[in-house]
Amino acid sequence: MTVAGLLLAAGEGRRIGRPKALVDLGGRLLVERGLATLTVGGCTPVHVVLGAAHDDVLAAADLAGATVVHNRDWRTGLASSLRTGLASLPPDVEAVVVALVDQPLVTPEAIRRLRQAYDEGAVAAVATYDGLPRNPVLLARTTWADVAAQASGDTGARAYLRANPDVTTPVPCDDVGAPDDVDTPEQLTTLRRRLLAQSRP
Repeated sequence: MTVAGLLLAAGEGRRIGRPKALVDLGGRLLVERGLATLTVGGCTPVHVVLGAAHDDVLAAADLAGATVVHNRDWRTGLASSLRTGLASLPPDVEAVVVALVDQPLVTPEAIRRLRQAYDEGAVAAVATYDGLPRNPVLLARTTWADVAAQASGDTGARAYLRANPDVTTPVPCDDVGAPDDVDTPEQLTTLRRRLLAQSRP
């Protein structure tokens, strides 16, 4: 079964002061971390959707192994990146794991669990933390048209998942990561301290 990875990394990061793809965390750009998470998690191919500062990201980031997709409508919100990314995937892809560039504590193991849910028959699967659905999500190709149609503004697959609980499989990931966002300088500082503490013996 071919399960692709899709990293949404097109936003300008107004609150943090620069595109999140270019934010450095622990010596790696967030876009590089996201690509590695999907790749190590077993997704292939991996497509990365860029938008704001597209050329700067390409110049600064090591995206070897990824297919870069340019969302020229990135200003309209995350939904356009999701639609652009889904449309870019090759026809042999049966499902995709969608991840966000600003959640660097999501781990490859969470990706593997979503892929396992698909192997076991899930049509849509969502990582949960403390019982709450967050990201990443897995979407079988049969859902893509509806997901794209229902996505709007900064809301991606959430509208579809909420409207179709009968086909959405929750996948607990509390023990293998966290869904913390990097939206502000304060959140970035907190994550840097957290990673530094984890790296100490």
